[in-house]
Amino acid sequence: MQEPLLGAEGPDYDTFPEKPPPSPEDRARVGALQNKRVFLATFAAVLGNFSFGYALVYTSPVIPALEHSLDPDLHLTKSQASWFGSVFTLGAAAGGLSAMILNDLLGRKLSIMFSAVPSAAGYALMAGAHGLWMLLLGRTLTGFAGGLTAACIPVYVSEIAPPGVRGALGATPQLMAVFGSLSLYALGLLLPWRWLAVAGEAPVLVMILLLSFMPNSPRFLLSRGRDEEALRALAWLRGTDADVHWEFEQIQDNVRRQSSRVSWAEARAPHVCRPIAVALLMRLLQQLTGITPILVYLQSIFDSTAVLLPPKDDAAIVGAVRLLSVLIAALTMDLAGRKVLLFVSAAIMFAANLTLGLYIHFGPRPLSPNGTAGLESESWGNLAQPLAAPAGYLTLVPLLATMFFIMGYAMGWGPITWLLMSEVLPLRARGVASGLCVLASWLTAFVLTKSFLPVVSAFGLQVPFFFFAAICLVSLVFTGCCVPETKGRSLEQIESFFRTGRRSFLR
Repeated sequence: MQEPLLGAEGPDYDTFPEKPPPSPEDRARVGALQNKRVFLATFAAVLGNFSFGYALVYTSPVIPALEHSLDPDLHLTKSQASWFGSVFTLGAAAGGLSAMILNDLLGRKLSIMFSAVPSAAGYALMAGAHGLWMLLLGRTLTGFAGGLTAACIPVYVSEIAPPGVRGALGATPQLMAVFGSLSLYALGLLLPWRWLAVAGEAPVLVMILLLSFMPNSPRFLLSRGRDEEALRALAWLRGTDADVHWEFEQIQDNVRRQSSRVSWAEARAPHVCRPIAVALLMRLLQQLTGITPILVYLQSIFDSTAVLLPPKDDAAIVGAVRLLSVLIAALTMDLAGRKVLLFVSAAIMFAANLTLGLYIHFGPRPLSPNGTAGLESESWGNLAQPLAAPAGYLTLVPLLATMFFIMGYAMGWGPITWLLMSEVLPLRARGVASGLCVLASWLTAFVLTKSFLPVVSAFGLQVPFFFFAAICLVSLVFTGCCVPETKGRSLEQIESFFRTGRRSFLR
């Protein structure tokens, strides 16, 4: 449901009116307590994103290992490797579809907790796999859990976060997903592939334990008529010294006015369909930049290009850069604004994709009998082929270009698309619309990931990167024309902007 009007400053909202006004010391003390509890609830929720990020890139070190497996039941061909890498996105799409129902049926918190069931089962199947079907089923289940949490966690976080820190907290789902991916890359240097799946169970169990003690969204509780429970949840989040009754009445009034579900006729109204279209197109463009196939096949891409460092080390370095970039985004999102970071992000990704495409087309190539690159061979196990004589430090280009791409994505189009989805979607359609966005996003990711290898085989590895670069240019235009600036604004103000078209709400 709708976000609390917490900490909003200015003439539009005075969230905590007190008589007499609190002193600066009292305000700082209450705000610190409020933020501490909101931070704790946010951390408990975004552990689901940690598991999501971990599961997403699980194939990066595992595919090369299985291609060299001596077990015929686990040895992967090129076609099987592409399914193993891409079936996760089908599961995520199904998870996004289920979120359209569960988000409003169970509530945000319980939906996140429910995701632990398929996640734990998926990791167990992959850890004990004795055939390809167990690997594919396990990968699908972890994808389902990831798609469910991807739709529920941003909504839950935005509904408990004050506007002053909503940008920073809105970046934490992506931050934890990146940290999960980095953990996988690091553990991939130390553990065999089965133990990597076992290690994936730990964050799922911690998430369940912590969320058991966290409150549900006050707005969701109010929408279900559980007023007393909603008041207790809001009081816990704000701290015992905060006067929450005025805010509670505002939330209650807003929920009553928008308690019914949006009808199909209303969905065609501009103030409803426009924000949904903005959120949906942002999710599609985010995937079309190539982030999912690049992450899924990262180590294999490095295997197929002339690089100076071992591919496993390159993958771990890229993961560390991604984590640092999301941290930068979290710290600057409420200062620089969303649109500025989106512009910078798309420009960096464009330059990185174009550079990588040009390097692959003109640079050193792996030597093979038929003259094709490693990704174009029948088995991904043949990726590590003798390379042409490296041209000095020119072989650092794939690593540097990929680092810049990940950096650009992680500081803008990665976290901000999730944040804006939860900010701009109208209250009455938020649960269903967020699930729709995740469904469309991961169906797009599946198409890209599944077609990546056939396209590379038919046209060369450089072609996908040229396509991704063109999409980054489209993203620049889309940001300038369609994306509103939501920095420092309450969700009520953002919704009023789409309803009235008054840009003054967003200045």
